[in-house]
Amino acid sequence: MSEPVQLIVGLGNPGSQYARTRHNAGADFVSALASLCHCDLRAESRFHGLYGKANWHGHTLHLLIPTTYMNLSGQAVQAVSNFFKLKVDNLLVVHDELDLPPGQARFKKGGGHGGHNGLKDIINKLGGAREFHRLRLGIGHPGDANKVAGFVLTKAPSQEFDLTERASEEALACLPLALAGDWPRAMNRLHAFKPEA
Repeated sequence: MSEPVQLIVGLGNPGSQYARTRHNAGADFVSALASLCHCDLRAESRFHGLYGKANWHGHTLHLLIPTTYMNLSGQAVQAVSNFFKLKVDNLLVVHDELDLPPGQARFKKGGGHGGHNGLKDIINKLGGAREFHRLRLGIGHPGDANKVAGFVLTKAPSQEFDLTERASEEALACLPLALAGDWPRAMNRLHAFKPEA
């Protein structure tokens, strides 16, 4: 049986110029979760990010949005994990996913980084450990690998952004099941979600 999730990390880039960009889907998710929990996320230099401690559905959660740039996300994850003596199993990383269309979200455990620089740095800073939980928020793919860098750093059209937001809301609704350790039900519900056109 896996350890309970205690740390939820939302990946993104700091600064107003990156607000609502596709790459910030994970950070937007954790901001929404913090609002639901009535938790203030505050800048914590020792954690290299915005951090808050929340109690939600009977679970104590550490919420974190790294304020390093995406490719240094592991610095913040490592700092919080070390400080609170958390295991890899206690970690849920929320990130944008090129391989899923907007409006889809998937829970996953373990795996590679798939070219995602935030995941790559987290795996590196955790000494190669990759068996953490992930929540993948679909942003779609530009269709050309050379266009990915620009694509993830631009704001999605409003219709597309709305689809990603609806998938995020459904993932938030499924999260209590995951926190209770019922990953199969959380996955079944989230993976069956289809946003209305």
